[in-house]
Amino acid sequence: MRMIFVCFLWVVLLLPVSGAQARSFGDYEVSVAPGEVFPDADRFDAMTGTPPAAKAYKNGQAVGWVFLTSDIGYSGKPIDLLVGMRDNGEITGAKVVRHAEPILLVGIPEHKLFDFVARYVGRNLVEEHRKGGKQEVDAISGATVTAIVINDGMRRAALRVAGGGKEETPKVKATLVDPPHTPADWGALLQEGAVRRLTLLQRDVDDAFRKIGAGSGEPYEKPAPPDQLFIDLHVALVSPEAIGRNLLGEAEFANMRQWLAPGQQAVLIMGNGSYSFRGSGFVRGGIFDRFKINQDGNGILLRDHQYRRMRNLAPGFPEFTEIGLFKLPTAGSFDPARPWGLELLTHRPIGPIEKVFTSFPLPYAPPDRFVHKEETAAVQASPSPAETPLWERIWRDRIADVVVLGVSLAVLTVIFFFQEWFTTRPLLVTWLRRGFLLFSVVWIGGYAQAQLSVVNVFTFLHSLMEGFRWDFFLLEPLIFVLWCATALSLLFWGRGAFCGWYCPFGALHELLNWVARQFHVPQFRLSFAWHERLWAIKYILFLGLLGVSLSSMAMAERLAEVEPFKTVVLLRFQREWPYVAWALAILVAGLFVERIFCRYLCPLGAALAIPGRMRIFAWLKRRRQCGELCSNCSDECLVQAIQPNGEIHPNECLYCLRCQLNYHNESVCPTLIMRRNRRDRRSAAAAREVENSLKFDQDQV
Repeated sequence: MRMIFVCFLWVVLLLPVSGAQARSFGDYEVSVAPGEVFPDADRFDAMTGTPPAAKAYKNGQAVGWVFLTSDIGYSGKPIDLLVGMRDNGEITGAKVVRHAEPILLVGIPEHKLFDFVARYVGRNLVEEHRKGGKQEVDAISGATVTAIVINDGMRRAALRVAGGGKEETPKVKATLVDPPHTPADWGALLQEGAVRRLTLLQRDVDDAFRKIGAGSGEPYEKPAPPDQLFIDLHVALVSPEAIGRNLLGEAEFANMRQWLAPGQQAVLIMGNGSYSFRGSGFVRGGIFDRFKINQDGNGILLRDHQYRRMRNLAPGFPEFTEIGLFKLPTAGSFDPARPWGLELLTHRPIGPIEKVFTSFPLPYAPPDRFVHKEETAAVQASPSPAETPLWERIWRDRIADVVVLGVSLAVLTVIFFFQEWFTTRPLLVTWLRRGFLLFSVVWIGGYAQAQLSVVNVFTFLHSLMEGFRWDFFLLEPLIFVLWCATALSLLFWGRGAFCGWYCPFGALHELLNWVARQFHVPQFRLSFAWHERLWAIKYILFLGLLGVSLSSMAMAERLAEVEPFKTVVLLRFQREWPYVAWALAILVAGLFVERIFCRYLCPLGAALAIPGRMRIFAWLKRRRQCGELCSNCSDECLVQAIQPNGEIHPNECLYCLRCQLNYHNESVCPTLIMRRNRRDRRSAAAAREVENSLKFDQDQV
């Protein structure tokens, strides 16, 4: 036992430092720029709508869309994809942005998911839908459900972004243009709106803070006169030559053009007054935290590498105490042809280290002569008929497997309901049980890979807290059927039906021990005192994992690797060596101690045992002499679930029916042996009496 627990601690400590697996349990998340999925485009709108989508542009012309799909996978968590699509419906690129699919990750390398998604490039989902053909990409081997979810979600999102076949009001497409340069002075630029202005006096700022209950900053801030200029702020889009060349001058405008990437935009911010938009606390490597650019609800914070300090504007223009030239990001978060604004953030101390904040907007829209507008119609797709839910299609495809599993569960139910008849036939029960265990290993585990896990318990509990949805539980029919059967069996037989009969790993555990005993491998049995204390470990593990899942489901999934189910049943030992070593250690230990993992370490067994206490029937029969006259049942119990006094501990019982075979066996049960002996004695006495009576009659004759 000491060796087993040392191995357990070794693996648990080793898992966090296994770099190759660090991403395989928990969320995968990566930043993907729109240009990575639409390489022909050089500019993108900000993403809006459902699903989030943005127009893609090339040389100022709209060429398609980028959109984000987020569909619930088998785990009940989203699989997020960023997809590029031309206006005609052709997919230009698709990449996984984020997923947390534990069943996928433990069964399949991530690159298979990425390769599967990449195979959508070049397909035209809108055209396929018009023609009524599915033309689905080959499924991911071993993760059919995940593949179907991705295919279905991407197709629906593409149709919605393309218009879904509905006639829509023509939209106005705005494109920034750069008219020929004409000299303009400061007044002309202000009047045209090429430069926008925000002027605040100290009283304006004081009034704004009073509205939010801040009032004066005394004694933490020296009050300023109400008429003092707080800030005179000006902002301009200087990428167009007709604006930038006038404000910056020939030389500075040329330098700016070299500084900007093709298609990149720049704004000029100028200020006078007691308040600095740049901020005195700004340092290299930092963020400008006193203002941000807003467009369509998306805020853009600017960093030092996007900033150039300027001393003066072009000759003949006003002087400012602070001038900053900022280049904006190129990753589709800003459209210069559409309205945007600068938000100025101000603060006021209300305590030694406490501050309150308020902001002042400075809206900006490029002048009309810098914007070209044209009406465009949404891409038309054929109307989408009412579709069969995804889970229904999956069930239709797997109906044969559902029937096989249903028949096997029906057979087990018959055995349990008529156990008194079966347990009077020990040879039949023995081979029925071995056959069912073999079915669990080969078909449920090997073929269907329907191994339940404690992670499924956490997923169910979290869904109850966050909003229960049947659809993603129905995505895997066999898992759903097994969970329903397990939940129902808890009311009748506790955890024994699942743990003792149709858990693939538990069945393998038991069959290997049976083979070991055929080769006379020595068996070890702990004293009941030690056994009773050690079975608490699985409850501690379950409660610990449950607590971790409330904080981080990703970490709980990783720590749930204490279950070797994924390594043995789903991956068939095709994993990194620490996981294989842990699984082999358990299986080898099980050759000497029957069902050692089920007894002491299985968190899923603990999770099922807790509600199993509420079972409403006591099917296993006991006699008052059990535990007093003999301990045969206790000695033969699969997992030592029978206490020394003869009582069966329902939380630990795996319903193997060994005790019931003894209960009806007149050659094993002392009570039945005594009854048989008394019956035999009475029969013998009656026979002697008859014999004596016949002898007496003969003597009389």
